[in-house]
Amino acid sequence: MISFRVDPRSGSPPYFQIVQQVKDALRLGILQVGDQLPTVREAAASATINPNTVMKAYRELELEGLISSRPGSGTFIQRTLAGPSLGSHKALCITLRRWLHEAWAAGLDDDSILALVGDTMRERGESDIA
Repeated sequence: MISFRVDPRSGSPPYFQIVQQVKDALRLGILQVGDQLPTVREAAASATINPNTVMKAYRELELEGLISSRPGSGTFIQRTLAGPSLGSHKALCITLRRWLHEAWAAGLDDDSILALVGDTMRERGESDIA
């Protein structure tokens, strides 16, 4: 079962962080159709946030058709966001970990790494790398 983490320094509202964590878990195949999410009370307690925040996140995910609530049973994944590239994730993750170690060894901090990745992603259409 997924466990939510909320970073008060992130600049993103806590409910949005939960929505993104569910979507990321769906994209990465960590959550599958039929999997149960934590109850609102469990999620709020583990992330130390207000239950209304969790309810707002779950409501948004439900409006997007990603989850469904079954009264008395819980909240379940309705559909996935994982694409056909899911099989490539493990190899790419290994490569990414190596790259991250090189970046840290070169003296980059996490914010600099994120800035570099974001800038590189924005440039991908202009790049000569295929």
